[in-house]
Amino acid sequence: MPSKTAGTRRPSAARGGGRTPAPPRRPRGGGVRGLHERARKAWDRPLTAYYVIIGAGMLITGLGLVMVYSASMITALRYELVPSYFFRKQFLAALLGTGLLLAASRMPVKLHRALAYPILVGAVFLMVLVQIPGIGHNIGGNQNWISLGGPFMLQPSEFGKLALILWGADLLARKQDTKLLTQWKHMLVPLVPVAFMLLGLIMLGGDMGTAIVLTTILFGLLWTAGAPTRLFVGVLAVAGALGTLLIRTSPHRMDRFQCIGASDPGGEGAPCLQAAHGIYALASGGWFGSGLGASVEKWGQLPEAHTDFIFAVAGEELGLAGTLSVLALFAALGYAGIRVAGGTEDPFVRFAAGGVTTWITAQAVVNIGAVLGLLPIAGVPLPLFSYGGSALLPTMFAVGLLIAFARQEPAAKAALAMRRPGWGKRVGKRWKSMRRRVKKRPSGER
Repeated sequence: MPSKTAGTRRPSAARGGGRTPAPPRRPRGGGVRGLHERARKAWDRPLTAYYVIIGAGMLITGLGLVMVYSASMITALRYELVPSYFFRKQFLAALLGTGLLLAASRMPVKLHRALAYPILVGAVFLMVLVQIPGIGHNIGGNQNWISLGGPFMLQPSEFGKLALILWGADLLARKQDTKLLTQWKHMLVPLVPVAFMLLGLIMLGGDMGTAIVLTTILFGLLWTAGAPTRLFVGVLAVAGALGTLLIRTSPHRMDRFQCIGASDPGGEGAPCLQAAHGIYALASGGWFGSGLGASVEKWGQLPEAHTDFIFAVAGEELGLAGTLSVLALFAALGYAGIRVAGGTEDPFVRFAAGGVTTWITAQAVVNIGAVLGLLPIAGVPLPLFSYGGSALLPTMFAVGLLIAFARQEPAAKAALAMRRPGWGKRVGKRWKSMRRRVKKRPSGER
């Protein structure tokens, strides 16, 4: 008698192709957790800081050129100049700055240290010349300019920032090598006296904004050097007291403090005119702005549209998306600088990278904070973005320093050594091999 199960079809290996079913595939990291893991791995790569510094620096500079052209056209026409007048000057400064950036990025650390004292002496000499009648020029109420002939002007205090960073980093590095930074007097002397000398020369010209940035650079050097909290707070208290005294004794500076968050521009020449119209420009930009060149505030309502308040014009023409992109680029540049400073064993590289990062990020915060109405108007440009060759040249050299420091990390050196040569080198090698083959041929075959 046939079995009951005779007609029942059993599972056959043929149905699966004779293979055992594969184990379930492990799901890839998804969601926020997977994104965070992939981002962490990307940041841990040895050349990440190197590429971020190059990319962020170039993008900020390129976008700044576009915005300088857009924001300065009306100002140029007001002075009966061609619309591209300020853009041409800024573009020339950017070309020179690119040369400085490339030179600084290829210099060895020993040469950076060798340049510290000459740059400091040159900056002090020029800052003294500014105070001599007939040589120094007063622009915007500040006696801090030297004429180079024609339309070209130089602001030596901008080079004083770079000088303090290089000289201070070299000084602190030598003291760390001799184990002297454990004593507070060696940490302060002569760094703080020289910094206060530079601050005094700047304040003789009345430039409070540059003095604030230079003070933050000094604090950045002390913080990177591991200054004790009591020492750090003490220097901060002295600087704060001097700053408060200088502000309270100047009605012009007191007016700037009273304009924080001001929404009423007042009449022509009112102290809060610029602050209020900067907020108006940002508010009218919306999500994606009115389009390049379509700003309304730059038609005379917003003074200094292409210099100190160029971020407001960017907000009006590019909207919230544009301003957040600029903030993200500065944040990326600052984070990469911190990574370079924290990932090196060379004390000079650590102090110099920390000083440059403090300089660029602090000046960006001061400028953007003033445009947003959160800080008083300090009169400092947005680094790499605002119009002004005197500010652009030393800043691009400083970015070149960060690139050089990022290249010289041991892991980055190894990664660059293993990297495939560029197309230029490959073409050169092929051309040389072809020439060698042609030379080896008999004369009749050529």
